[in-house]
Amino acid sequence: MAAEKAKGTLRSGELAKLAGVSSDLLRHYERIGILAKAERGANGYRRYPASALTRVQAARRAVTLGFTLAELARVFGVRDRGGVPCRQVRALAEEKLKRLDEALIETRSLRRQLGRIVRDWDRRLAARPSGQRAHLLHSLEALPIATKPCANSKGRGWPRK
Repeated sequence: MAAEKAKGTLRSGELAKLAGVSSDLLRHYERIGILAKAERGANGYRRYPASALTRVQAARRAVTLGFTLAELARVFGVRDRGGVPCRQVRALAEEKLKRLDEALIETRSLRRQLGRIVRDWDRRLAARPSGQRAHLLHSLEALPIATKPCANSKGRGWPRK
């Protein structure tokens, strides 16, 4: 172990612990090209350069921002071959931002629509004696079925009673 530290390498378990990931994830990153193939010690254990910690941390942070592992593997591959993928990374980030903006619009629309439903259900419940069914879920049958909320629906099709 002292010899490995002297060479600036980390065993798989050490790297995993420092990065807060599993050794299985490191092997997966290696298989898909996010990490370079680890050297093997005489004992057969994987040894990663100390710089692998920075790579794993960057990948984990990028995933939380919406980058896919395949995208990261491509970017790191370009970088590892001496290329400069900075503009590609920036373009990917812009795409993620655009999708996030679209998702926010859809989420706001869904919130407005659900707010109208809850207000309608409140009116239905208030008009019925306690213990009498208001058939709230059945009232949804009148609504159009959509795979995702329509950002420009303006409430069309929602109950207005």
